[in-house]
Amino acid sequence: MAKDGKKQKRSYIITGIIAGVVVALLVVGAFFSDRVTSNPPGTIGNTAGNLNNAGLFCEYNDTVYFSNPLDNGTLYAMNPDETNIRKLNSMQVRNILAGGDYLYYFQLKSGDTTGFGTVANTHAFNRCNLKGEQAVTITRDVVVSGQLIDDYLYLLTAGKTQPSFYKIKTDKTNKTELANYSINPASVSNGIIYYNGTQDNHALYRLNTANDVAEEIWAGNLWNPVINGDYIYYMDLVSDYKLCRYSLSTQTSEVLTHDRVDCFNVGSGYIYYQTNDATNPQLKCMHTDGSNVITVANGIFSNINMTSQYVYFQEFDVEASLYHCRLGSDRATLFSMDNQ
Repeated sequence: MAKDGKKQKRSYIITGIIAGVVVALLVVGAFFSDRVTSNPPGTIGNTAGNLNNAGLFCEYNDTVYFSNPLDNGTLYAMNPDETNIRKLNSMQVRNILAGGDYLYYFQLKSGDTTGFGTVANTHAFNRCNLKGEQAVTITRDVVVSGQLIDDYLYLLTAGKTQPSFYKIKTDKTNKTELANYSINPASVSNGIIYYNGTQDNHALYRLNTANDVAEEIWAGNLWNPVINGDYIYYMDLVSDYKLCRYSLSTQTSEVLTHDRVDCFNVGSGYIYYQTNDATNPQLKCMHTDGSNVITVANGIFSNINMTSQYVYFQEFDVEASLYHCRLGSDRATLFSMDNQ
């Protein structure tokens, strides 16, 4: 009987040890599954020009992630040459960002209202892996514009009574309110956010993300600044929304086009812009110094997004449309999933 008691006691001890090990493994597993890996220093989630045009395309590590208007704006991926087009999830997205092991996007709604493997069918700003899986909601605020800078998301949100601009770590910690007015975080270089004023003026400001201190750097009158090299490209509010650029080094500005501009994007040595003309509106392209102007398409277009090989744009107020054109070309055609 004594021996049986000892065996039973030993059995309980072994069972307890095994249970303890299992619990420890579960705790460790949960810790690492919830842990968000750090981004490489200098990470910027998307270009300013794309984000100022709804952030529908984002190129990262030889993959283009995009909101596909031909499928209700859901999240897709493809190669930069438009091969290997594939659907990642059923979320209707915009403001796409990429960095490290993750994608970030503002979800307008889910394209799948019955599936169990999706985030709730409402707006949210989410993080997911590069396959579009394992979505985690970072905030349910309505994000007007967001940018990823290293391990922080800088978000301009609508707020309940006024705008709210704050930063939050990619693991959802360390949320810090920065302003109760509009600051567009899209334009970033070397950890500095360049934005136009929205309070007493429309001057050019910079916000140093190392200490979150902002200062005015040029008393211009501008909208939607985009930094590209030494230049800030912008629409000039005093001169009827003409497209101009300002040199940070020489502190001088120049007019690039005398057309009134509705929207524009800058990248790979080109500027694409939509002219505001009552009789002959056009989407045009020119070099970043304002030379070699060509007409890409006749009509009114919006949401001009650029990748390393193509420019994409939509017919104004026609959400299910998508045109594309090789950079520098004037041969715009309708984008099709059969292109590959």
